[in-house]
Amino acid sequence: MARLVGINHIALEVADLDEALRWYGRFFEFELRGRIGSQMAFIDMGDQFVALARDEQPHVDRERHFGLVVDDKAAVRQSLEEAGVAVTRAPNCSFRDPWGNHVQVVDYREIQFAKTERVLAGMGLELEKTEGALA
Repeated sequence: MARLVGINHIALEVADLDEALRWYGRFFEFELRGRIGSQMAFIDMGDQFVALARDEQPHVDRERHFGLVVDDKAAVRQSLEEAGVAVTRAPNCSFRDPWGNHVQVVDYREIQFAKTERVLAGMGLELEKTEGALA
């Protein structure tokens, strides 16, 4: 039996790729890994990526969500709030994008998983873990 070892990517459904890239670009610094015309765009996250897939059928995630790891959760919260996006109460930081995708923002320093030094260096990041995450 194969053992799960990670997630390579997730796909989010959005009505318009260019609009979604602009919207997410207001809150997160990222590089576009590539795209397939107006059907898919790929946002780079080092050794993983987020795929934005065009789907004009509206939906709203209820419990389905994913955790997006960032280097500064407080900065994301502030940017979202300043843009008028509804965000859950601190210390949590969850929101829905305009296409109904439910996103939970987590700080890299506070979670147990770790990127290798090589991946972090390739992303231009030097991040430490909290004592709680190391334990």
